[in-house]
Amino acid sequence: MRVVVIGAGIVGSSVAYEAAKAGAQVTVLEAGRIAGGASTTSFAWTNATGKRPHSYYALNVAGMRAHLDLAREFGHAPWFHQTGSIEWYANEADWSAQLQNANEVRDWGYGVEWISKARVAELEPEIDLSAIGDSPIVYYPEEGWIQPALYAAWLLRAAKEKWNADIRPYQGVKSVDVRNGVAKAVKTVDGAVYEADAIINCTGGWAAHVLDGVPAIPMASTMGIIGFTFPLATTLRRQFHMDDLDVRPDGAGRLMIHKISADALVTEMQPLDTAGREAKHLLDAVRKVLPAIQAIDMESIRTVIRPIPSDNLTCSGWIPGVEGYYVAVTHSGVSIAPHLGKAVAQEVVRGHAHESLHDFRPDRFLAAKNGMSGR
Repeated sequence: MRVVVIGAGIVGSSVAYEAAKAGAQVTVLEAGRIAGGASTTSFAWTNATGKRPHSYYALNVAGMRAHLDLAREFGHAPWFHQTGSIEWYANEADWSAQLQNANEVRDWGYGVEWISKARVAELEPEIDLSAIGDSPIVYYPEEGWIQPALYAAWLLRAAKEKWNADIRPYQGVKSVDVRNGVAKAVKTVDGAVYEADAIINCTGGWAAHVLDGVPAIPMASTMGIIGFTFPLATTLRRQFHMDDLDVRPDGAGRLMIHKISADALVTEMQPLDTAGREAKHLLDAVRKVLPAIQAIDMESIRTVIRPIPSDNLTCSGWIPGVEGYYVAVTHSGVSIAPHLGKAVAQEVVRGHAHESLHDFRPDRFLAAKNGMSGR
């Protein structure tokens, strides 16, 4: 079976790896560099916290478990860091929602620990405990983070070396050749044609862009800002989430910083200045929790696009009316990618529906008349 995967981010690399392992002859076409889109500008937090409804929560938990399985499969997973995460809210008005969420996911089987400030000091002594105040503190031991570029690189290398997958970066797709309602091939922007028995669109935020011949997926993608410090002499191992601030290690001593309120400072993809207001907004917030960070410690700051289907849930399945054309796009790519890869391979290569994807089919957009359009 010939399978063309469009997109080589964290989802595309997972799908390509599992499809090749399942016996397909896989070709991966990526418009830019491998994992060069949303994957490498993601906070890359593996979690199921706050994921609703239950079927979406379960999909994310399945992804977290699949990360552990994949690490065992490779024997060495330099991209995966299951360090746990710490959460608190300074505003007492937020404590009730925090308690409700923690209790609900605990009842669903999620790892939840309420810890003291003394325990925080043991886990992460660089955190200034005065920034926590009297806030309740939740520790989620099963959560972690990954390095998406390394993840994609290792999976695509294995797909190529073990099963002869053909990996082609800088090969943007222009159109899908549909004949009598059946997707037969893809055509790249430079005119190359790749025939296929199945075509899988894993382009993330670009799934909203119409490829000639097939429908687009309605998306509600958002923009945001991610900051990266210089390499610092820090021992921080775990991510922490305080109010609208998210901070985690990013390798070689760097810290990655996201602050929800900073996202509103950008309205388009653009270069940002490490001495600009956006960087200052991020660093000012972090320095209240990690006093050792200095006001000049921002190495880079990037605008990002987060791929989100229009109803905020994963979209994975065959496109109605176009036989042989499958779409897999989600905002939770980092958490669910290894599981999604297996599920998509089961559906596309083996021809068996995967129960975990039952609630996330593309035809829900057509049923809701929610704007799916095509040519």
